[in-house]
Order: sequence, then C-alpha cells, then structure tokens
Amino acid sequence: MTKKVLITSALPYANGPLHFGHIAGAYLPGDCYARFQRLIQNDALYICGSDEYGVAITLSAELAGRTPKEHVDIYHQVNLDLFKKLNFSFDHFSRTTWDGHSIPVHQYFLELLENGYIEEKVTDQLYSEADQRFLADRYVVGTCPGCGYEQARGDECTKCGASYEATDLKNPRSKVSGASLSLKSTKHWFLRLDKFKDRLMEWIESKEWKPNVMNFVKGYIKELHPRAITRDSDWGVPVPLPNTEGKVLYVWFEACIGYISATMEWAQKIGEPEKWKEYWFDPETEFVNFIGKDNIPFHAVIFPSMTLGQNQPYKIVDQLPANEFFMLEGRQFSKSDGWYIDLEDFFNRYTTDQIRYSIAANAPETSDSEFTWHDFQKRCNADLLGKYGNLVNRVLVFANKQCGGTVSEIEDLQSIDEEFLAAIKSLIQQAYESYDNFKLRRATQVIMELAQHGNAYFDTKQPWKAAKSPETRPSMETTVACCLECIKALALISSPIIPETANSIWHMLGFKKILEETNWQQVAETPLPSGQSLQNPTILFQKIEDAQIEEELDKLNNMGKKEV
Repeated sequence: MTKKVLITSALPYANGPLHFGHIAGAYLPGDCYARFQRLIQNDALYICGSDEYGVAITLSAELAGRTPKEHVDIYHQVNLDLFKKLNFSFDHFSRTTWDGHSIPVHQYFLELLENGYIEEKVTDQLYSEADQRFLADRYVVGTCPGCGYEQARGDECTKCGASYEATDLKNPRSKVSGASLSLKSTKHWFLRLDKFKDRLMEWIESKEWKPNVMNFVKGYIKELHPRAITRDSDWGVPVPLPNTEGKVLYVWFEACIGYISATMEWAQKIGEPEKWKEYWFDPETEFVNFIGKDNIPFHAVIFPSMTLGQNQPYKIVDQLPANEFFMLEGRQFSKSDGWYIDLEDFFNRYTTDQIRYSIAANAPETSDSEFTWHDFQKRCNADLLGKYGNLVNRVLVFANKQCGGTVSEIEDLQSIDEEFLAAIKSLIQQAYESYDNFKLRRATQVIMELAQHGNAYFDTKQPWKAAKSPETRPSMETTVACCLECIKALALISSPIIPETANSIWHMLGFKKILEETNWQQVAETPLPSGQSLQNPTILFQKIEDAQIEEELDKLNNMGKKEV
C-alpha cells in the first residue's frame, strides 16, 4: 500500500559554502532515502531550503560590507549549485526569506502565546551607545570572567572553554566597532520549554531511534528551561505584536518552521495551494528529518515542543536519522584553517557518483568518520572500477560479441546458476532493508557483494570456453543471461546512491525510460525480456592514479600551512 513520506534535510545556513562534511550528515542520506522511497512507489516529498536569518548572518554581512539580503542571496545560490552538482532530487528547495515563511511562523508564535507557553520578560542586555543598538553575543568580545582572557567571545572563551552569558563578560565591547558596551533594559519573549517536559518524555519513549540520539534527547529534556525566542534586530521575522518595532524572532524558533513554509511554497508552485496539508495534516504521513548531530536539540526537542503547544494538526517527526560528524583527514573541515576541498576543482577532476559513493561507504551513522584521499582512491578504483564497472563491462562486451547483442533465454539451469540467482534475490532484499532502515553504509557493502558475486560466477562458469562448441553454447547463453540479471539488479540497488551510473547501465541493458521512473519490486521480480537489444558498453569509471592523490594531499597540506 502506498504511503506518504515527508522527507526533510536540515536547512543549510546561508552564511558560507557547504562542504562534504555537511553533505555526509544530512543531505546525501536524505537524497538516497527519497530516491529509494520513490522506487518502492511511495508518495515521497523531499523538502529543503536555505536558513537565512540570524545574528551570524548580520555579522558576516557587516564584516563583508554587504546587506544581509545580499549576503544570503550569494550563499543560497552557492549551496543550491552544489546540490545540483551532487544530483540531489529535492522536490522543492526554498528559503526562509520568501514572503510566505512568516505566515506559519506567526501562527506558531501567536498560538503558543495564547496557550500560555510564551511569556514576556524585561532583561538587561548589552547596548552600544555608539552604534545605537543592542548587540547579540556574536557581536561581543571582552574579558573572560573565568580565566581573564581579553579576547573572549560573547558566549564562550576560546582559551579556557568556559560558557557564559555575554552579560557576564568584563569590559565588553563591540566586535565590529570596538565601542564599549553597557547594560540596558529591553523586553523579550521566552518559550516555556520547561512546561513540555512530561509530554516530551512520554512521546520520546515511543520512538526507536539510534541509542546515541535517544540518550542525548532524554538528558536534554530533563534540563529544559525557558528560552528567549526574540532578538533586538531588523533582520528576521518580525514579532507579530503591537509596538514591537526592532524585535524579531530568534532564528532557532523560526527555522524549523521553514519545513512547513517550504512545503506551502512547493504547493503554490505546482498550482495546488492546499496540497501541503495532505502531508503535514495527515497523521498517517511518515515524517523523516535528516540532520547532523549538532541539530538534535532543535529537531528532537524544541520543534516538537513548539508543535505540541500550538493548535494545528502538524505532523511531529517520526524518524530522526541523526548522523555524527564527517571529518577531512582526521580534522574538521574548515575554510578558515585552510582544511577543506575546493569543490570546483574537485568536480573538474572527479565525478558526482564517485563522491556520492565514497561518502555513503563511510557514512557517519553511529560514530564520527572521515574522508581521506587514499580511501577515496580505494573506493573508486577497487570498488567502483574493479568490481562494479568491471562486471558491467566484461559481461556486456561478451554478450555483444557472443550473443548477438541481445538478451538470451535462461534455460536448463544448473545448481550453480540457481544458487547465483538466489543470491541476487537475497542481496536485493538486503539492499531494500538497508535503505529502509537508514543504513547507507551497509547498502554500499551489499552493492559490492552483488558485483563480487557476479564476477566470481562469470569466472567460475568460464563462458568464453562454452562459446567454442555448439553443444555448450546454450549453457554459455544461460550464463550470460544470469549475469545480465545480476547487472540489472546492480543498477536497481545502486540507483539511490549512484543514480547517473545506474541509469547508464539501465540504458545499456536496452531500456528506454529512466530507471528512477520504474518500480523496485517489478524490476526485482521481472526477468529481462528475451531478445531485448543491448547497447554497447561505455566506460563507467576512470582509474585514479597515485600521482593524483599525492597532488591532492600536497595541496591540502599546503593550504593548511598558509592559514596557520
């Protein structure tokens, strides 16, 4: 039975370019899952968009000499271009600066306020007389109240690691102008998260999420307290109350509501303005959030609390595949430290499917993992070229040469053939279960197990010998037909991860429509049509030489040294 599956990936913050560390956490897993859900004929809707408000953006824009809107326009496009290069299949990629975003945000705020979950308080905050404005912690530097470090940040001391409120700093001053700051009273609104503890704990107990997510969430719920949801700023969604000029809603409050507003925008763009409700208001919809572990509090606790406290029947997250961090050669990706991969250069040298496969094979599902250039070379050469590409090429070249370029009948099966076909069926099921349970790394292992089975079967049967005699040619044709079934299965189960390559194989097998428009079960259970014309094989992957990898490592190390 077809079910609705609403899939989201964490909204990328439009304050800088994304890197492969981000892609591994929330985006490639989300795209593979969406592609799988479509293949099994579920009604899958994959939604994402840029997160474009917040103090960090105003600070970066100011330092760069841009308006906040100019700043987010740049990075919205930069990140959208990267997603297109990576062949992500979003049904809609929105942005929180579009006009309709404020509609559900204001609805949430006003209903939470009316229901007693938001309270107004007057607090003392840091104010710059020189700039005539309140400054958020990211705008503030000063002397650490713990160790006395004079360049401590507004929320954390980078020297001793202490965390504190910006108002605790000694000698606070503006990070931008250097002007001294003083305390001044200002009105703000706070979300009473503490009122949701019991309901959240009861709700979370019904989930079967990863242990690392569950343990974190339960501890976080116990410590919930009122949290400010407004800022003194002119960049953000305005507070929808009288006499609140210069007050905006904190980005952490409104950003997750961006999933809803993005779906509203999608519905408008397809000409069915109310269609978004079919996903968000249907209790049978499966709602899946793909995030990195740094986003767990917002998606597992705060956004569910907000939804519980308002009046509309919005879906609350069902599955939360939160991944760990993805590093680069043992260190965090960091452009400021020169420890990153130049993506434009990368895509000039390597293919989209090479990086999609490499990231999936090292997916940080239960612990931190990393991208290394030597591992990337190994994945591309040993797996994609040596096992996967080798099987496709050798079988199709042989079929075109010895079987007239068509699919042969499978006849007079021997036990080795039956065992091989059974193994194919089993591995298809294992791939299905891997995707269905968010085990992307396991899916790549199954893909390579299938390719290895195909190569071993081809080597054992030695069809090149059977082709020499009229008496053994039927056995040769059965061998080739079984190998073509393996290649068909290989295209199917690898399609969510390496869609371009899988689709190329699909066309080599003689199919006209694209693989993404087919049905997983039908492809798995329906043999290739006897007599179907095969295409000449094309090279799927190029070998990556040792010299290329040494060059990449030298480039990375040299960039890192320059920034020290």
